[in-house]
Amino acid sequence: MGKFMKPRKEVLVLAQCYSGCKAAIVKNIGDGASDRHCSLALVAGINCCPQKVTAAMGKKKIAKRSKIKSFVKVYNDNQLMPARYSVDIPLDITVVNKDVFRDPAVKCKASWEAKVKFVERYNTGNNK
Repeated sequence: MGKFMKPRKEVLVLAQCYSGCKAAIVKNIGDGASDRHCSLALVAGINCCPQKVTAAMGKKKIAKRSKIKSFVKVYNDNQLMPARYSVDIPLDITVVNKDVFRDPAVKCKASWEAKVKFVERYNTGNNK
């Protein structure tokens, strides 16, 4: 069977606190042949997606409902369900990598980098 969990593939998280959230694979970590018995994937995803906005709402309410929260996490491939879509958001691999989990400040910066890219994509209107 071919390998289908590739970078920039959209996935749905099935386990842990972000279950049900959509994410994109940034990088595959190992293929099961190294010290780990299974393959892992570094994902960046959206925790809270923007809500519906109508024309009758004020600017303050529109700004509040358009917020995006993001996360960066390493998951086992069994905890991810691939979707048929691919994502064309270029995440910087030097900022978002598996070494960010050693320091909380660096992890926060990586999550912020992912959030900036997701918000930029949302604001351009190419999110459909």
